[in-house]
Amino acid sequence: MLARLSLVAALAVLAFAAPAVAQTPIVLKLSHVVANDTPKGKASDFFAKRAGELTGGKVKVEVYANSTLYKDKEEMEALQLGAVQLLAPSLAKFGPLGVREFEVFDLPFIFDNDEELHKVTTGPVGALLFTKLESKGIKGLAYWDNGFKSFSANKPLRTSDDFKGLKMRIQSSKVLESQMRAVGALPQVMAFSEVYQALQTGVVDGTENPHSNLYTQKMHEVQKHMTVSDHGYLGYAVIANKKFWDGLPADIRGQLEQAMKDATAYANKIAKEENEQALAKVKASGKTQVYVPTPAERLALKKSMVKVHKEMESRIGKDVIDSVYKATGFDPNKL
Repeated sequence: MLARLSLVAALAVLAFAAPAVAQTPIVLKLSHVVANDTPKGKASDFFAKRAGELTGGKVKVEVYANSTLYKDKEEMEALQLGAVQLLAPSLAKFGPLGVREFEVFDLPFIFDNDEELHKVTTGPVGALLFTKLESKGIKGLAYWDNGFKSFSANKPLRTSDDFKGLKMRIQSSKVLESQMRAVGALPQVMAFSEVYQALQTGVVDGTENPHSNLYTQKMHEVQKHMTVSDHGYLGYAVIANKKFWDGLPADIRGQLEQAMKDATAYANKIAKEENEQALAKVKASGKTQVYVPTPAERLALKKSMVKVHKEMESRIGKDVIDSVYKATGFDPNKL
């Protein structure tokens, strides 16, 4: 991998030179690790098309899906080296860079709905979080939704007691580990590609996912129960190599910012639509029993998990958590 990245580091010089000499078209490579037919994949293609339109063909965005340029663990370093200009990683990818503030998005029940979420992602708090990336050579451009998560298992999950002793798969996150332990579950960090087989063979008992992930990965075929808890958020950040982005001509950069704004509205719209469609398909399959908690049941589950917010203050930053509370109106003391 080092040899490969040494080569792309050399090529990065050419990438940085592109805007300075005003070549036409300016080529931007946008790399991501998911399929083209996912909300993130579709939004990436939308951005590429819109960028070409708004710049009158002066910019060509090349989209590389399914890790065709870089593997999941390589892409962030490639961006920092300038070998690729744009990425759309999950928000969890910033923790390993030492920017733990983004883990605020992993906190359970910190957002109750899309409106509260977008007050953060499109407001001052989201913008402030992006400034934390600049010292790493990264420019934050937009937040794209994947959706709110539901719990699934081979037993009903209606109260916090139902989680006790269950092996629950999570993505790598200290916050999500604490979330699961808060209800007595045993968190199991596992690659997303391995989850279906792990559920099928009983290596893990359950997991959490937006509905579209659960359905497209066929997890509903190996999970008997799902609770529409909407307890946590899964999303992405669209980021750029800062040196490259700041070096673009001002008019081109403004047109790309508008293209990104349009793509973000599209991304969030289709993420919501596809999650709703996926939930309907899971119900129609008859393979998973879908349960929607009553307001009282959801509140009880929320109370059992919200202590994680306090536990994570030293890791994420109390100021960051409080800024989200202020933006959304959430008061943990009133639960």
